[in-house]
Amino acid sequence: MKKNKKEIKKGVWGKRIFIIVLLSFIIPLGFVLYRIFTAPTVAPSDVSATTRVKSDYILMFIQCILGVFALILPSIISKKLKLQIPSNMYIIFMIFLYCAIFLGEVRNFYYNVPHWDTILHTFSGAMLGALGFSFISLLNNQKRIEFKLTPLFISIFAFCFAVTLGALWEIYEFSFDGILGLNMQKFALEDGTLLIGRAALSDTMKDIIVDCIGAAVISFIGFISLKYKKGWYEKLLIRKTK
Repeated sequence: MKKNKKEIKKGVWGKRIFIIVLLSFIIPLGFVLYRIFTAPTVAPSDVSATTRVKSDYILMFIQCILGVFALILPSIISKKLKLQIPSNMYIIFMIFLYCAIFLGEVRNFYYNVPHWDTILHTFSGAMLGALGFSFISLLNNQKRIEFKLTPLFISIFAFCFAVTLGALWEIYEFSFDGILGLNMQKFALEDGTLLIGRAALSDTMKDIIVDCIGAAVISFIGFISLKYKKGWYEKLLIRKTK
């Protein structure tokens, strides 16, 4: 009974967080769309270097739309594929989206808060690593697959899974920077000054490195949990419903 009350409480908090995060993505859309048409293409030299230009608002609009989609996607997937997503994992995911999109893009934390992007990338590497454990667990639980996976193999897979998705995200940023003239990979300063050489690569490489660190930490924790049967990682596993 105690467990049921705990789960109900998590469900209530989950719904509240969902509504708050969803509104934080939807409410700014009208203003952002207005600024896409009214903001200058290039910041005038006689104003603050922190003045946002058209490309900043385009990026903000895209991120908010993707945020709404990402927020509802787990619910759609869980219903279609009959999966059970742990409440803790979904709440952490929603808080991450809020920090990355609303605080990061809309409130400009990426520029105003030191190392905000680095913190989020490290955390995302850990989350993707945890997702890697769930992914291989779901595959291995299929009755047609009859082989035993060692803790080391599972941990290495989770690490590679997380790093691969992190690399795909960098490809997405690179592609949309080129197509829409954005600056997600921070190859330019906030005032539009282009970086050159190693400085232009530093943001992308830093993101990949901290993705690896986050994935390595969660993979190591998962390895210890599996090898010594601690059961830590099982609390974050996505499971197939009966």
